[in-house]
Parts: sequence; C-alpha cells; structure tokens
Amino acid sequence: MKQKNGYFYLHMKDDGVYIHLVPNMQGGLSVTIDEISAYLTKVKVHNYDIKKLHTEVVSLVEETEVKISEDIMLPVMELMIISISDDRKTAFAKWYPPSINGKLLDNEDIKSNLIREGIKYGVQSTAIAEFLRERCYNTNIVIAKGLDAVEGKSAVIKYYFQTDRTLQPKHNEDGSVDFHQLDMISHVNKDQLLAELVPADAGVPGIDVLGNIIRPQKIVNKILRHGNNIYMSEDGLKMYSGVSGHVELADDKVFVSDTLEVLADVDTSTGDITYDGNVYVKGNVRTGFTVRAKGDIIVDGVVEGAKLYSEGHIILKRGIQGMNRGLLQAEGNILSKFIESSTVKSGGYVDTETILHSKVYARTDVVVSGRKGLVTGGEIKAGSLIRLKTAGSTMGTSTVLEVGVDPTLVDSYRDCEVKIVSLQEEKDKIVQILTLFKKKVMSGEKLSTEKLQHLQKLSIQNAEIDKVLEPLIKQYDQLQEKMEENINGKVVVENMAYSGVRISIGSVVYIIKTTEHHCQFVKDRADIKVLGLN
Repeated sequence: MKQKNGYFYLHMKDDGVYIHLVPNMQGGLSVTIDEISAYLTKVKVHNYDIKKLHTEVVSLVEETEVKISEDIMLPVMELMIISISDDRKTAFAKWYPPSINGKLLDNEDIKSNLIREGIKYGVQSTAIAEFLRERCYNTNIVIAKGLDAVEGKSAVIKYYFQTDRTLQPKHNEDGSVDFHQLDMISHVNKDQLLAELVPADAGVPGIDVLGNIIRPQKIVNKILRHGNNIYMSEDGLKMYSGVSGHVELADDKVFVSDTLEVLADVDTSTGDITYDGNVYVKGNVRTGFTVRAKGDIIVDGVVEGAKLYSEGHIILKRGIQGMNRGLLQAEGNILSKFIESSTVKSGGYVDTETILHSKVYARTDVVVSGRKGLVTGGEIKAGSLIRLKTAGSTMGTSTVLEVGVDPTLVDSYRDCEVKIVSLQEEKDKIVQILTLFKKKVMSGEKLSTEKLQHLQKLSIQNAEIDKVLEPLIKQYDQLQEKMEENINGKVVVENMAYSGVRISIGSVVYIIKTTEHHCQFVKDRADIKVLGLN
C-alpha cells in the first residue's frame, strides 16, 4: 500500500521537541490538528504551542519541521492505534511513525497490541505483513474481520388453493352486477396437491472480532395442520386431498369435505353453486339460481324457480314451487314433498306427495303417495310404473300419464333423429354439387384448378359425413327397436282418475271418459284394459 495520506513524526533534539509534517499526496487525506493533538497526548507531550502548530498544519504544502516544545524527551516508538466498528465486525489499525531514533514495531508487537485490545478473531495476517513490508502511516487498515452470520429463513407454507375469498360479485361489461358468480368455493379433486411446507432454515452463527457469537435473526417454524380426508407425503412436506370436494383454510388448518353445507339460502349471498361432491342446503334455493353437484343434492327448504342438476340423487324436504322455471335433473332418484309448475327428470324413480302442472319424467317409476297423492295438469312419463291416488280434476284439467317407454330413451331417439336429418340434408347438397361437376367433366368441360380443389374438399367432406352417419343410423335403429318392445308398464290409481285424463302405455292411448275408481290400467295387445286393484 503506497503512502497517500499526510503524516507526521517527532524529532527529539537537545533544545526541545520538533514535529516533522509531511503533506498528503494526490487523493490522500491531510493531517488534522485534532489528530496531532490526540497523538501528542498519547505520547505525553503536553507543553506545546497549539496555535503555532495549528497555523503550520493549515498552511502545510510541503514537508516542514516545527519546534513545538522546550521539553527534553526520550525518543518514542512507533505507535499503533486500534479502532473497532460499532457492529464489532471489523477492526482497523492506524500506525504513526516513531520519532527519530525511535523503535519500530515488529510482528510480535502488533499481535500483542491486538490481544491487549481484545481482538480474538479474524486477524488479517496478510495486512500485517504488508504493513511491515511497506509501512503506511496515518491510514486506517483493516486488521481483523469478523464472520457474518448467515441469516436463516422462516418456514413457509404454500397453499395451492384460494385462501382469500371476498365474495365480491362479478361486474358485467354493461356495468350490471352478476351475483351468480361469486367464486365462494375452492374446488379440489382427489389426490390434488393442497399445500407444501418449505422447512425453516436456522441459519449459521457468525463471530465478531472480539470473539463474541453473532446469532442469526430468530426464525419461525411451521407445520402442516389438517383435518380429515387429507393425506401427507412420506417426507411430511406435502399435503394432498383424499377426496374430491372443496377445501378451505381456517385458523391455519386445512379442511377438505366432499359435502358442501350451505347454512342459509342459495341466493345473492352465495351465487350459483357448482360442486364435485354432495351439496346440503339448509335454507331455500331462490329463483334464478343454479346448483350443480356430482353427488347428491339435499335441500331442507323450498326450491323456487331454480335449477338443480345432480349426478346422484335429489332430495327436497319441502318441495319445489317452480313458477314454470324450476328444473330438477338427476341421474339418480328424486324425492320431493311436492312438485308444482316445474320440470323434473330422473334417471331412477320419482317419489312425491303431489304433482301440480308439471312435467315429470322417470326412467323407472313415478310414485305419488302421501295423504293426497294428487296429480293434476302437465304430463307424467315413467318407464314402468305410475302409482298415484288421484289423477286430473273435476275441471277436466289436461293430465297425461304415460308409461312403457323410458323417457330418456325417447330423448336419445329424438336427438339421434334430428342429427340424422341434419347430416342427410348436408350430404344431399354435397352430392348434388358433386353430380353437377361429374356431368360437366363427362361433357368434356375442363375444370379450373380452383374448382378441382373445391371438388376434392367436398369429396372429403362427404366421406366424413358418411363416417358419422353410418353409426348414427345404426344407433337410431337400435333405439327404435327398444322403443317398440312390449314393456309391461302400468298406471295404478288408488283413489280416482277424473274424466279427461289421458293414459298412454307404449304406443296405445286411452282417454278416460267417466271417472274411474280404485283401478289399474294395463296394456293388453293393442288395447288398454281397466282392471280392479288386487
């Protein structure tokens, strides 16, 4: 290290004490009167002319020697001053030259000074050796370095589902508010990753130059906490769902359930509900809202003009008042206290106490029991059995009871028929164009490249239609055969069926002319017979 800072040294003469001042080199620091005063105090030079010394220091531009005291003193040795940073991670040494004929410090002297100042760690031997090789005075040199602590990291839990749901409604482009889409449910599939724990890192302690341990900042440990329907990875760092359903976080604990409980009504406070498990509504389902579930739907209250879709069963403890808008659709059975002004589609049976002005379809049975067992208005279709107490009314309300054909089979048949007609119409148009082109070619007309490309495209399209049409026609024929099979469906009336009620078994229709009591309607070849109850 080259000398840049200004420095000074003493010269003890027979007539007193002199100080030799050396100015700084370019880029170095100048000598200050405060520094000189502190040094003189350290080496016990007390009687000196401070004003004269100050004047010389301020005006210093070249090396100069100034008498500062009449005292006669012995030479002083090289001086080493040690300072320590506030955080005690760094120690600095500043050396001052010996007076003329004064002793220089050696390596052992320097190390002794460090021990005396309490420096125990991180002594920079290279810095000491460099100083001894090329002495540099009045300059702070790093003589010891502490070891910084390596800060640790608190444990972190990453959640892979929505943990903060504000239930704010969606705003449409026109500024209106959509209370149906509130995103209140965090859906989860079986074996889906729910959360991951990044373990805490305690860090590594450090040490300061005085030998004191530097502790890392305190870290926070965490654990994955959970309820039922959840399993952990072997290392305990990942959490998975054991079922399909919904997940929520409460008090830093993860809960998964395959049954969603709605404690009040399904309305603007919940929005529409779509759920991968069972849905249990403790209140009502208000008009205009929709509930979809892969499991069962149970409603304690009343369903208004709402739509319920279930891949399991639907159970309505108080029934549905559909206002001609309500829809119940289940792949399983449907049980409802009453059904009014609604459409009901069941992949199993329907069981209720009253049906008023509704369309009810069941793959197997429709049973209307209870005290009244009344069916008035609308149409009831069941695959094998309709059992009720009273059908129609004294007012001759149009009421249709139909058995013998699975309603879902009819729907599939009609859908298939519509698709066939549509495809056949498209095919006929293509064939017509292809025939026209064929006639032109046979008459010797040369077709342009563009027309040939179009012809090729139509040929491919026609072949694709044939691929779709062939299995569709086969399916259509199979459905027709099933519908024409003789199914022993029947309608059982435990009380009375009023005139005007229309009964269909398969393709045979029977319209009641006069009120029938305690009877059953069964198919006998091409007729429907009215028999008494056994």
